[in-house]
Amino acid sequence: MSYWLSLTFYKMGFWITWALIPVVVEIVPAFFSSIWLIARNWHTSVLDIPAKLPVISLIIPVYNSETTLFECIQSVNDSTYPAELVQIILADNQSTDNSFAAYERAQNEFPNLNLRLIHTEQGKAKALNSAIYSSIGTYIINIDSDGVLEKNALMNMVLRFENDSELSALTGTILPQKQLIKASKKRILKLLQRNEYFEYAQAFLSGRVIEARNNQLFTMSGAFSAFRKNDLLQTFLYNTGTIGEDTDMTFQIRDRLKNKVAICSDAIFYIEPIDSLNDLYIQRQRWQTGELEVVNQNNSDLKLKSFFKNFLVRRMMLDHTFLFPKLIWLAASIVLLFLGYSWIVLLLSYVLIYFLYLIVSLLNYLCVLLLLRGFTEEKAFFRASWWVVFTLPIYNFICSWFRLIGTLNSMTKKSSWNAINFSQEIQKIWLLVWKDIKLIKSKWR
Repeated sequence: MSYWLSLTFYKMGFWITWALIPVVVEIVPAFFSSIWLIARNWHTSVLDIPAKLPVISLIIPVYNSETTLFECIQSVNDSTYPAELVQIILADNQSTDNSFAAYERAQNEFPNLNLRLIHTEQGKAKALNSAIYSSIGTYIINIDSDGVLEKNALMNMVLRFENDSELSALTGTILPQKQLIKASKKRILKLLQRNEYFEYAQAFLSGRVIEARNNQLFTMSGAFSAFRKNDLLQTFLYNTGTIGEDTDMTFQIRDRLKNKVAICSDAIFYIEPIDSLNDLYIQRQRWQTGELEVVNQNNSDLKLKSFFKNFLVRRMMLDHTFLFPKLIWLAASIVLLFLGYSWIVLLLSYVLIYFLYLIVSLLNYLCVLLLLRGFTEEKAFFRASWWVVFTLPIYNFICSWFRLIGTLNSMTKKSSWNAINFSQEIQKIWLLVWKDIKLIKSKWR
């Protein structure tokens, strides 16, 4: 008995060394960061309201937004920020649907809004750049046309700027719309959407809050971000040569201008939840490719020796380099079975790794609950979905594979907004495998 027990621990010891990578790089830092976040946000601080609120310019890039644009504008109208102080610029970058009808309807139903439409070249970055030159506000805020603002989002974001003169840019908090998640009929899709909700909540209300503490926010959200106009005009504006224009802008302000970029955690923008696994697959590849493009363009001195002093090195190692050990884990599981490893040993190792990631998910869950205390409905929905903590490590593992594929594809393909979806990719792989099988059969004849 002791012999087999010793052999089991020996084999597990070899395999568990692979677990040291996520433990050292992800789990231990996440544990201490979560404790810091909880301690830092245990008590809320009240921001001073200035005697005179500033004029703000709200830019909404529009591309085939016929079905969502009106609700987006309506959320601005319903905002607690005074309508007379909001300039709204709809930057239509060559829509082919009837988005103009939604604009006309909004003009008729919300006459108090300062609403105008401009036509730009195609592409979100070009649309944003054109609208920036037409902006008159002290602060410029961008939101996507397929989402809606929480009623206090604009006010909370402006107050953060007004109470911190060092701030140059802010990202808001992005959350999928819980009503649409509840309305989903397909159980698998609803499970996917609830995991996406948890992912967004933890990414913004835990991850980005922690990143921002030392001005190390990696990327502002392209769906909802804000800038001091004077600081924004010192940049090269949005980069039209990358699909990661939001990340590039973050790098410009943080690294080139050496200015402060942060998150306004109580400024929430609600987006539509993911429609399918195919959409998730395309989206994560696009994010991964955009990150790689921006880092490659903005940093030439990313070396391993700078791991402890350069947060970008750590971020790149975590988001990109450490994706490959995950690939090795899966491949090695199969190989080690043929080398005499017990499937029980391998299973126990994976259970251990899953348990460690579960602890991280639980800590992030507590952090999000703390930061959602001012939003009763969101907090209730998040609390009621506590069981997602157990599925989130698996969801994140799947997303890491999608990011890995995005990394590999970025080496051989030109980046584009819409890539091949998951179903098409599987079909291509199957056709390739079947072609190889037929070739092998022909050789044996």
